[in-house]
Amino acid sequence: MNVLDDFNRQALAIEVDTSLTAERVIRTLKQIIAWRGKPKQIRVDNGPEFTSTMLETWAMENSIKLEFIKPGSPYQNGFVERFNRSYREEVLDLYLFESLQEVREITDEWLDIYNYERPHDSLGDMTPISYLEAA
Repeated sequence: MNVLDDFNRQALAIEVDTSLTAERVIRTLKQIIAWRGKPKQIRVDNGPEFTSTMLETWAMENSIKLEFIKPGSPYQNGFVERFNRSYREEVLDLYLFESLQEVREITDEWLDIYNYERPHDSLGDMTPISYLEAA
C-alpha cells in the first residue's frame, strides 16, 4: 500500500506485506495523521482493504471522505500509478529479496531518496520535502 500526498508528491508510507487488511490500513493512516494531520479526503482504489465496512466506519467517524476511483480506471489516480511504476522498477524489480524485512529496509532507504533527494518536474525540479517547506 502506497500513501502519497497529492500536494507535494511526498510518499508518506509504503506498507509491504503479502496482504493488507482494513485494520492494517487504518493503523497506517492513524500513524500518518498523528504525524501530518488529518486529510479531508483519501483517494483509493476498489481493493477489499479499502471497500470494507471497517474502513468506511473509521473514515466517517473521523470526518474523512473516501474518494473511490472508478473500477478499472487507474488513470483517475495517475500520480499513484506513476509512483507505483517507479517503485516497482527501482526497488521491486531490481532485487531478489530474502525476506519481507529486507523489502521493508530497502523500501525505507528508497523513500528517503524519493522524498529528500529526487527532484520532480511537476514541483519545479524541487524535492517533495523542499516543495513542502517552501509552501
